[in-house]
Amino acid sequence: MERYINQNNGTTEQAKDIYQDAFLAVWQQVKSGKFVPANETAINGYLYQIAKNKWVDYLRSNTYKKTSQLTDTITFSEEEEDYSESGQEEESRIKETYAVFKELGEQCKEVLTQFYFYKKSIREIAEVLNMEEASARNKKYRCMQKLREMLLEKNK
Repeated sequence: MERYINQNNGTTEQAKDIYQDAFLAVWQQVKSGKFVPANETAINGYLYQIAKNKWVDYLRSNTYKKTSQLTDTITFSEEEEDYSESGQEEESRIKETYAVFKELGEQCKEVLTQFYFYKKSIREIAEVLNMEEASARNKKYRCMQKLREMLLEKNK
């Protein structure tokens, strides 16, 4: 769990806090009967998933957003510890996607950032951009299509 959090903009201290919160959540759910583990593996997997979800919730929280910007969240250090091959491939895909994302128009970047990063609804995005909800939905769709096309073109 610590490695996952460290790889996703966290620190060892944050990993310990998240793990403790997750452990308490699992304990409460087992105690209340909401979760009945079949075996030790089930409880370990459940604990890991709860911790992972708590970390994602933290990253989406206003506390995190106030201290971080989109560009800070998608930076990579070449000095970080070696990742497994699949981790390196994922990192490569993220870097490629971000590089292509930066080439999109400003409005596309704004719509996609608001929708995927800040988890804003289409209605909220439409209000911010002074457009109809249907127009915002179409804009998001077209921007995603454009991003996919650009990624496919780059990977040929």
